[in-house]
Amino acid sequence: RPFHVEPTNIVSVNDDMQRVTDEASAMNKRIHYYSRLTSPADRALIAPDHVLPAPDEIYVYSPLGTAFKVDACTDGYGKNSSLVTIFMIWNTMMGTSILSIPWGIKQAGFTSGIILILLMGILTLYCCYRVVKSRQMISLIDTSNWEFPDVCKYYFGSFGQWSSLLFSMVSLVGAMVVYWVLMSNFLFNTGKFIYNYVHDINVTDIVPGTNGSNKVICPSAASGHPPQNRSVVFSADNITGFTLFERWWDKSQTVPFYLIAVLLPMLNLKSPSFFAKFNVLGTVSVVYLVFLVTVKAAHLGIHLEFNWFTENEFFVPEFRILFPQLTGVLTLAFFIHNCVITLLQNNRNQENNVRDLSIAYFLVGLTYLYVGVIIFASFPSPPLSKECIEQNFLDNFPSDDIMSFVARIFLLFQMMTVYPLLGYLARVQLLRQFFGNAYPSLLHVLALNLAIVGAGVAMARFYPNIGGIIRYSGATCGLAFVFVYPSLIYMISLHRAGQLTWPALITHIFIILLGLANLIAQFLL
Repeated sequence: RPFHVEPTNIVSVNDDMQRVTDEASAMNKRIHYYSRLTSPADRALIAPDHVLPAPDEIYVYSPLGTAFKVDACTDGYGKNSSLVTIFMIWNTMMGTSILSIPWGIKQAGFTSGIILILLMGILTLYCCYRVVKSRQMISLIDTSNWEFPDVCKYYFGSFGQWSSLLFSMVSLVGAMVVYWVLMSNFLFNTGKFIYNYVHDINVTDIVPGTNGSNKVICPSAASGHPPQNRSVVFSADNITGFTLFERWWDKSQTVPFYLIAVLLPMLNLKSPSFFAKFNVLGTVSVVYLVFLVTVKAAHLGIHLEFNWFTENEFFVPEFRILFPQLTGVLTLAFFIHNCVITLLQNNRNQENNVRDLSIAYFLVGLTYLYVGVIIFASFPSPPLSKECIEQNFLDNFPSDDIMSFVARIFLLFQMMTVYPLLGYLARVQLLRQFFGNAYPSLLHVLALNLAIVGAGVAMARFYPNIGGIIRYSGATCGLAFVFVYPSLIYMISLHRAGQLTWPALITHIFIILLGLANLIAQFLL
């Protein structure tokens, strides 16, 4: 007897089969993409309990120092809603640059700084569009698992492959050096706070600052004073212990070396999967920084005076010749171009990619603007000059400030968990290119890690200026991934299609020249 199936049931079965097929396809694409980052024998990025624990879990890594996992995709089939996609992009871009934005605004001038944040956000967003479009303009080849470095290799051959590797390493190692400087800073201030609290020691450094419960200090103004110039109140029994602590707990002389004992063994691990579990702290840290900035501004009030081109004792001009220092920082602050394709290809509604990317950039720019403007505007001038704003704005709060202490603890722990992930990415990209294996031997890995750690220690020891490090590395890697490659690839694609026009040619050549000028200016100012 013939088996009768209702048409509606056929449709239901077909839909279910299609959903299963879509799920398997999405999983295969993601597994294939991550597996290409390592050798076949290295399962670190392939194992289900690491990068792809389940269809509803995704890890996203960024050279900015962010490692992020989405625990629940709304449809359960390896695709994200627009809200999750927007949050992933925002979270990936929010890195250490946020600590230097107020300093960058000070270097550029208040009005100039606001304008530059808006313009750099628009420019880097446009270049990000070009990155996403670059893969779509390649026909007759399966590019579903490609990222932007793969596109560079397609258009420029081995030069594109090796140059993209070079600039990726610049961004990764630059982020790791900034992390080491910041971790040394946070560890020093945290240890100092705990020691003074436990031993009931009241130390008043000879540093200009405000009075009251919400004290703001100007460390750069005290750089000429010897460390002995301070008022210390403690019992006679604690004198020897305090002197010994001061000797062995120094921000640049000793603390950067103490971190080696903790972080170097972590870097040598074959898989960093354990540390990825803690990276929700990155989001918590940013939210807490926004809260800290709001509370401090509410207590300090607004201190602004508009001097358009002249500088006085307490305020800086609205427009300053040092503005490229801010554009260098912003190039890295808005940098997501080498991993944006992966982030967007998991969006459930691909037609919303442009909208979601625009919203994410808007939120990132809004966050930078809020933190930068509020810190600059609320900085107490007078009695302090706006020139006192530090490259890490947390340094403008003393080590015994409770809210700043909590922020440093959050950031220290978050950075110590992200640092091994960045080291792993550097190892995968570099060693696999040269040896075909991300872990050729312990000796190879140890040599690479010693070089990276040595760079971080040297910078923390001799050049602990995170604003300078961020702007140099940002302008360097941004020249390739933000300005040059997206523009060149777009012009080549239009030329091959016979659609290249003079306005498009002039516009994208101008963008390339802007990136080049941005890099050159970092070394002149």
